[in-house]
Amino acid sequence: MIVVTGATGNVGRPLTRALAEAGQQVTAVSRHAAAVPDGVRHVVADLADPAGLQPALTGAEALFLLLSGDLHAAGAGPADLIGQAAAGGVRRVVLLSTQGVATRPFGATRIAMRALEEVLCDSGLEWVILRPGGFASNALWWAGSIRARRVVAAPFGDVGVPIVDPLDIAEVAAACLLEDRHTGGVYELTGPGVITPRRQAAAIAAALGSPVRFHDLTRDEAKAAMAQSMPAELAEDTLTILGSPNPAELRVSPDVQRVLGRAPRPFADWAARNIAAFR
Repeated sequence: MIVVTGATGNVGRPLTRALAEAGQQVTAVSRHAAAVPDGVRHVVADLADPAGLQPALTGAEALFLLLSGDLHAAGAGPADLIGQAAAGGVRRVVLLSTQGVATRPFGATRIAMRALEEVLCDSGLEWVILRPGGFASNALWWAGSIRARRVVAAPFGDVGVPIVDPLDIAEVAAACLLEDRHTGGVYELTGPGVITPRRQAAAIAAALGSPVRFHDLTRDEAKAAMAQSMPAELAEDTLTILGSPNPAELRVSPDVQRVLGRAPRPFADWAARNIAAFR
């Protein structure tokens, strides 16, 4: 059996579906009750309470570990989840980490994630670490303003990074959970090319068949908005990357191609699949 945490999110949902379609027994874990694919067991648990994960881990062989936003905050104890998995008999853990562990190793949230990676590597479990850059699904932050006013409001409109489609992350995660050849792998996951927020807005407009205006936010305006849904430190780190990406963050990684045998999906594909959110 494979346990998927964050199972109702942008990565966890397609991962759960992919594993179920592959004939695997899957336990989907989320904080709230939610619909899951037929044949998938659902467990409501909060990862901030590692002991609460124990019912989901019973009988599990593998775990996909995705941290909720509060587990990135100072004082959180996500390393306890690794011990809980080992105690529950889990053999393999695929950890969704972040590209910033390598590209911005001294940011507060990156130091904490690096420590979690080290705990996993030293745990005696089989492990794979996935380090995605920015997510294409972050564009969902703009859905309300696009629906209401056909406006995208974002900072750094002409600064781009190679954002990755969460569906690609999910498919890489599925391969790493199912295939022994990936054990001990550290994969950096990006899209196929650099794309700016302004160009993302244009791709959404093309999928809508309707013009979308771009409005530049200041950094302070963007931080205030982001801090409503994530720790302030994480918002600060994210804005630093978005505003001043370094050469490593501009690099297009070959790892999606290496794992899946195909190029990563472009942002336009994500926009077309998710256009209902913007109508």
